[in-house]
Amino acid sequence: MPARFQAETFTPAVLDAQRRYYGRSAQREPTDAPDRLGPGEIEFLAERDSFSMATVSPDGWPYVQHRGGPRGFLQVLDAQTLAFADFKGNRQLISTGNLAAGNRVALLLIDHVHRERLKLLGHARVLDAREHPEMADRLAPTPALRKKVERLVLIDVVAFDWNCPAWITPRYTATEIEEMVGPLRRRVQELESAGRRGP
Repeated sequence: MPARFQAETFTPAVLDAQRRYYGRSAQREPTDAPDRLGPGEIEFLAERDSFSMATVSPDGWPYVQHRGGPRGFLQVLDAQTLAFADFKGNRQLISTGNLAAGNRVALLLIDHVHRERLKLLGHARVLDAREHPEMADRLAPTPALRKKVERLVLIDVVAFDWNCPAWITPRYTATEIEEMVGPLRRRVQELESAGRRGP
């Protein structure tokens, strides 16, 4: 576990819970240095087509929202900065409002096929796409989606941690299934055509 993630999440209450249930606790070593994304994290992030993002309301209520788009819509700008285009949606703007009041976010990204899970903590800011058209052009995943970009979300990564694969059920997208089944389907068609032509 990277040092900053442990420093941020292993609070005194968490350490008390560890001692209660396991008889001992991990050592919490405070650090101010943020965790830096490495090649493995950057590659993993570039392959994601969705993630869950948690914010906290001014009243202290956590709010989790799904974010999705084409693969790679969550972009790594550098080893400590992520960004994505926020599209026109249901007009509730709960995450946007929460981030205006407090900038802390937690992201959960899962690769169901390979049973991998990455957790990220960070500070986020929301920019109006109308005021930052060049950034909106850069973050829009495709030219067709550019007209749907209303906001831009930039996240300064504070900490991250990889989770174990336990209880991650392998799941596949329609595209991934087609990549696996397509060659088999084409081979069956070839064999059926050959059978109709005869020896």
